[in-house]
Amino acid sequence: MPGRIRHSDIEEVKARTNIADVVGEYVQLKPAGIGSLKGLCPFHDERSPSFHVRPQLGYYHCFGCGESGDVYSFLQALDHVTFAEAVEKLAARVGYVLTYEDGGAQDDAERGQRTRLLAANKAAEEFFVQRLTLPDAEPGRRFLGERGFDAAAASRFGVGYAPKAWDELTNHLRAKGFTPEVLAAAGLVSQGDRGIYDRFRGRVVWPIRDVTGQTLGFGARRLFDDDQGPKYLNTPETAVYHKAQVLYGLDLAKRDIGRGHQVVVVEGYTDVMACHLAGITTAVATCGTAFGADHVRMLRRMLGDEEASSQVVFTFDPDAAGQKAAERSWDVIQETRIGAQTYVAVGPDGLDPCDLRLAQGDAAIVRMIDEKRPMFEFILRQTVARFDLSTLEGRIGALRAAAPVIAELKDTALRPGYTRELARMTGAELTEAEHAVTAAGRQRRDSADPAHRRPLGGAETSGLSREGGSPPPAAGGETPAIRASNPAGLFALATDPVTRLERDALMGILQQPELVGRDLAGQAAEARFANQSLQVVRDAIAANLDSYAESGWFAKVLADVPAPLAGLVQELAVAPLPVRDEAQLAGFVRGAVAALVEKDLLGRKAELQGRLQRSDPVDVDGRATLQRAMADIEQQRRAVRGE
Repeated sequence: MPGRIRHSDIEEVKARTNIADVVGEYVQLKPAGIGSLKGLCPFHDERSPSFHVRPQLGYYHCFGCGESGDVYSFLQALDHVTFAEAVEKLAARVGYVLTYEDGGAQDDAERGQRTRLLAANKAAEEFFVQRLTLPDAEPGRRFLGERGFDAAAASRFGVGYAPKAWDELTNHLRAKGFTPEVLAAAGLVSQGDRGIYDRFRGRVVWPIRDVTGQTLGFGARRLFDDDQGPKYLNTPETAVYHKAQVLYGLDLAKRDIGRGHQVVVVEGYTDVMACHLAGITTAVATCGTAFGADHVRMLRRMLGDEEASSQVVFTFDPDAAGQKAAERSWDVIQETRIGAQTYVAVGPDGLDPCDLRLAQGDAAIVRMIDEKRPMFEFILRQTVARFDLSTLEGRIGALRAAAPVIAELKDTALRPGYTRELARMTGAELTEAEHAVTAAGRQRRDSADPAHRRPLGGAETSGLSREGGSPPPAAGGETPAIRASNPAGLFALATDPVTRLERDALMGILQQPELVGRDLAGQAAEARFANQSLQVVRDAIAANLDSYAESGWFAKVLADVPAPLAGLVQELAVAPLPVRDEAQLAGFVRGAVAALVEKDLLGRKAELQGRLQRSDPVDVDGRATLQRAMADIEQQRRAVRGE
């Protein structure tokens, strides 16, 4: 087994990595003050951004759920990797060769399970792509060509071909050192009476990647009539592939989703390809499963805090399966209370994006998206269409089934108009339709009572039920809920002017040590603090003054703080400073620290004044000592104030 990664290498990789670039692959980040970025927290559901990243320090903190850490802990949590795997992943990203303490090179077979599975998937993807160019892949190339995709399109999306042979991929990967156990764990092989064999055979294959571009699994389309398997076959659930937590094409679409505040959800791999090639570069698709709550969470992070003004556009096939998919998606939208505006786009003659592009060209897809309809209107008409309106029972059933759709409308001004439309569609009296919608709304409010609702994910409190975590205020005084991980939360502490002053001074020292300067920071480290939790942070700063403002200084301060208060230190280091531009920055941070030092000096002077008043008038030498000490403190005060 290889030894541990050299500590200096761990620090070097972290120093070469911009945490904002890594986090930005999972979360849409926007400026949040000088040197700070913010976005929707990937660790809990929210609608208002509480998650802050400070690239200069290399740390993140969520003011909604209390999660904090560096780039390694972020990858460990989001990618479910070990610490060593997180270091190795980032080292590969920045092109840094790691050294292990025993001097050995780490072999693939000795890596963590996730790393082995990802490596096997990558090797399989390369195999599939290469095989698409060989003569026996003609059926695959013909399938793609008949759908309007040339070699360049296949290359853009990493499309490949799985040969019909029983175990060609298996033998190829075993020759590269992958064991049968790893191949089975990755879902690349199946077990039969004759041993293991390729799971994908005689199919066009699409790589399914995570938001960072790592291949987690595959989707494969049947080509041959003698293939008795399903039309589409996906990788089974593995340690890295969970079909309910991936969206095909998200790695390619994420940037434009964030920029354009729109995402188009289609039903298949070829539909994603068609949309992107037609210029709709925000298209994604679910992978062998219905659109669900986990997909909503992913899209929220991509849309960022513009969710309320963003659009989610669904495309559904006109058949029965498509109608059921629309209804399931509508249910998910109602359950999760997604803030984005939702629409449905249906192609002419019911054509899906791939067939529409083939029949009418790229412009037809753009036109289809432009002509989208509000999803509630689509669902309303779909619901009514299920009933036989020629009978009284059918009309009453349609009225009762469709009324909740109108009651769910966020824009209450639209309800009267659609209530009249429902009455017209069902042949009911307007008063009957109004009564049905009112009753449905009452039932909705009862079921949405916070005392009876449990938000998505099973937590007692989450961003879905309280409009997200409260982002940090620009100035002290506001107090969000106290986090369980940090009972002395940063803003829960700031309930009085003295604590706010102590907090702001520590924020200035931790975030802008160069601007504060070692001398002033040293004086602050000797100052007395009223708040005991902040005093512990002060002590950690005092203990590390010898390396003040050097590389790794903040990490040393953090390491010296007791574990229960580590979150507080990270909050202090990440919270936005209440300044508008760089011109105000130095004045604020030095002013806050100087005010803290001056407050302490004033307190010490007052103590000396009291002792002087209580001293024996006959003790001339003692009184003179006190007076000199007071004069010295006054001189220090003037120096701090720049007088």
